[in-house]
Amino acid sequence: QVQLVESGGGSVQAGGSLTLSCAVSRYIISNYCLGWFRQAPGKEREGVSAIEVDGSSRYVDSVKGRFTISRDNTKNTLYLQMNSLKPEDSAMYYCAARGTYYCGDYLATYQYNYWGQGTQVTVSS
Repeated sequence: QVQLVESGGGSVQAGGSLTLSCAVSRYIISNYCLGWFRQAPGKEREGVSAIEVDGSSRYVDSVKGRFTISRDNTKNTLYLQMNSLKPEDSAMYYCAARGTYYCGDYLATYQYNYWGQGTQVTVSS
């Protein structure tokens, strides 16, 4: 059974930082494309960043230079380091796994087969 468990969300002021973590199984971290997505109230879920097994990654334009995705195979964990947070970054953040080695269209929600339960990020101005 595929499980993804996010943690690390919280409330911060604008300009602050948070690091999200997503615990996954050893098989997933070693074999699947992984991504971070977010959904704000009343908005569509959007891709934030994704990373292939070889470390190749993509970011949505709005977070480039501020967010960093990484995966630690020794800890079976996916991370999203978020710096210089803005109020518009506030959302529920989800990690997801695509059941293939490659990400394809990295940030396309429909490509991802497995989802975590989400962790809330709130950024106040």
